[in-house]
Amino acid sequence: MFARLLRYALCATLGFAWPAAAWNANGHRLIAGIAWTQLTPPARQHCLQLLERHPDYPQWTQKTRSTAPLAIFAEAATWADDIRDDPRYYDADRESPVPSPAGLIDNRRHRHWHYADRDRQGQPGQGELDRRSEQLLHTLRQDTRSTTAVWALPWLLHLVGDLHQPLHVGHAEDLGGNRFAVENLLTPRQPFTNLHAYWDGLPGRQSLRGERLERQLSRLLQQYPAPTRGEPRHWYAESRAALADAYPEHDGSLLPVIDAEFDRRARRLAEHRLVAAGYRLGWLLEEICGAAVPRESSR
Repeated sequence: MFARLLRYALCATLGFAWPAAAWNANGHRLIAGIAWTQLTPPARQHCLQLLERHPDYPQWTQKTRSTAPLAIFAEAATWADDIRDDPRYYDADRESPVPSPAGLIDNRRHRHWHYADRDRQGQPGQGELDRRSEQLLHTLRQDTRSTTAVWALPWLLHLVGDLHQPLHVGHAEDLGGNRFAVENLLTPRQPFTNLHAYWDGLPGRQSLRGERLERQLSRLLQQYPAPTRGEPRHWYAESRAALADAYPEHDGSLLPVIDAEFDRRARRLAEHRLVAAGYRLGWLLEEICGAAVPRESSR
């Protein structure tokens, strides 16, 4: 009982609240980078044309210090998290609307789109990740040219990644690991965190861009095979199944511990999920955008 109370006290003290970001920016860049390798030149061309029309395109080029297609494509995948602290966007359930950036049809942050939890009996809890992923996919399959497509593409780039993070389809009882405090033995200077934050950080702390990003992409593509294709509902089920391996097995004196063995297995699972997300995102975009350029060119 004392350990349980301590766990919740730590979570409250450290300010762990649902929802947190899913995968860090490195993770989303890796997923987008793998997707890029699956795209034909026509699909790449059309995706970039949509991203160039997005009002935040200048911010992406500024952050990457590049107009290289892969760099922009990878940076756009982080947009749905970046807007959480951007005053040009707002939370509809707790803030008044603000003017939308020119050319954008919706400037709500949609925090509930990033996750979809269930209780341990399988009943839906909070979050709309599974449903919104399906809707965005349907939107882009129906419309590949309008301002709606310009808005929807960065969301799909991001949410396909979120859908493959096990803690973002996690248990409602602990808010997807946000209320599951752990002690990380591998970070003695900051040992206490929550399981959700630990998983989000598995792609690494450094900012992966340029040659370092390309090296990581090459390693992952060589190390992990392509997944089966499926649809968002299948990927959701996979991530739910992965929850069995997402929690540490051993308790310390007070809290569950992240030790070297668990960290090794978690990192391997995380990389497997990142690669699967990247391939699948690429296949979707090839299906959606690959035929768009020929149709437009023939008009």
